Amino acid sequence: MGLFERYLSVWVGLSILVGVIAGNFMPDAFAVVAGLEFFHVNLVVALLIWVMIFPMMVQVDFAAIKDVGKKPKGIILTLVLNWLIKPFTMALLGWLFFKVFFASMVDPQSANEYIAGMILLGVAPCTAMVFVWSQLTKGDANYTLVQVSVNDIIMAFAFAPITALLLGVSDITVPWETLIISVVLYVLIPLAAGFAFRRFLLKQQGEAQLNRFLAGIKPFSVIGLLGTVILLFGFQAQTIIEQPQVIGLIAIPLLIQTYGIFALAYWLAKKLKLPHNIAAPACMISTSNFFELAVAVAISMFGLHSGAALATVVGVLVEVPVMLSLVWFANKTRHWF
Repeated sequence: MGLFERYLSVWVGLSILVGVIAGNFMPDAFAVVAGLEFFHVNLVVALLIWVMIFPMMVQVDFAAIKDVGKKPKGIILTLVLNWLIKPFTMALLGWLFFKVFFASMVDPQSANEYIAGMILLGVAPCTAMVFVWSQLTKGDANYTLVQVSVNDIIMAFAFAPITALLLGVSDITVPWETLIISVVLYVLIPLAAGFAFRRFLLKQQGEAQLNRFLAGIKPFSVIGLLGTVILLFGFQAQTIIEQPQVIGLIAIPLLIQTYGIFALAYWLAKKLKLPHNIAAPACMISTSNFFELAVAVAISMFGLHSGAALATVVGVLVEVPVMLSLVWFANKTRHWF
């Protein structure tokens, strides 16, 4: 791991601090950035999201999907958890905490937006950071690539319908046009661009050049993430200063969801008798979120200053340290498999 990946929790924490301070001392500057919108898409945030997403999409090798049938158990485990369990448990936890447990602590409008942000996190399975988690658990890199590729293809078609279903069940109005534009902008186009660019590099210069290119642009992905975090916490700075407890309220169900899904996935992987180098990455994919996509869609659908955007940003805050703790646990329990 490089310097950026190794200390990512530190960089995210510092970016949050910078964002909150800058947002309180330079609100006019953030207001100008917030006004740079086109079809409900903030252009600055969209650019940063693309800087994050594109290097990840270039890593995805759809040619690897031909090997999907060789070891189907790990694929099946990931798909069942990602698309049949995780989105619905996230929606249930969001409703339970913000409509029942925390109902007296937040207003109904904010509660709906927090639930919406949580749903967006739950419907977006991890695409990028899972390669890091797989590496740290000594996972099968090729199998991880197959799993990510299959999930990305499904996400291109399933993200919008499942999101709309769960938002509707939660009594949240679904802006279909904005949702579809977001999926096209942040899933379909990056996937197609990554596929085309990967194919071009391989055809023109070979795999060695592709690997050098990926290594060279990897820091830009993290820089895009940190820039997005600074902006989002800057936009939410006044809310955070006035209501710091909101961060904790959102984090509680997110933590329960993350550890709960991992526990279920790890138990099922053991029951399925998967080898550890497949079980660990499969569980990481099932547990972690494509928070870059969730953040972008929340901003497009609900606005930069919305509770939904804040909830997805809290997802970024929670994700890295929690996933590192699960990496530690998976490595300590390797002998179970």
